Amino acid sequence: MAHLDYERDPDEIYRQSFATIRKEVDLSRFDQGMQKLAIRLIHSCGMVDVVDDIAFSPNAFDLGREALFAGGSVICDVEMVRHGIIKRLLPSDNDIICCLNDPSVRQIAKEQQTTRSAAQVELWRDNLDGSVVAIGNAPTALFRLLEVIGEGAVRPALIIGIPVGFVGAVESKDALIANELDIPFISVRGRRGGSAMASAAVNALAGKLENHG
Repeated sequence: MAHLDYERDPDEIYRQSFATIRKEVDLSRFDQGMQKLAIRLIHSCGMVDVVDDIAFSPNAFDLGREALFAGGSVICDVEMVRHGIIKRLLPSDNDIICCLNDPSVRQIAKEQQTTRSAAQVELWRDNLDGSVVAIGNAPTALFRLLEVIGEGAVRPALIIGIPVGFVGAVESKDALIANELDIPFISVRGRRGGSAMASAAVNALAGKLENHG
């Protein structure tokens, strides 16, 4: 096979990618931290227009970053989010938790007549305090998390709510953005989202790839 001409240097690939995003996207409505996070969201999906759909509460980036540096857990709705988080970047050897495959979840889902993604939220309760929750796949997990917080469960430091899909994704994100529980959040309005975007947001909060952003 003929030798193909392409960029092989990972640092240069990042540099060119983020330079292209900065050239093509208006990031003026974001503070410095959210600019870095927005760039990583765009980079994870390849769609520059997603910038217009990014929604966030005041100081969301700083609150999430402080939570990680304070040792808070990262709670994920699916294994794909968990595996997308670069463990070595986390500042405090933070625990990364996903309970979807816990043996008890299937029974909880049956009793509650809901999805396993939503049922696992019952197992998150003891780890919510000071945590960053990253939801990239399951709208039902985001809905249920908002419910249990509304019922009195401890509020996490930040919810990254970016579930993808055609049933409940838009509505669950709208509920997060409109929440009256004073929950800090980062989200992407509409149907778009996914595990790669959720884990990219966590990696941005960790902040150890800043030279690329």
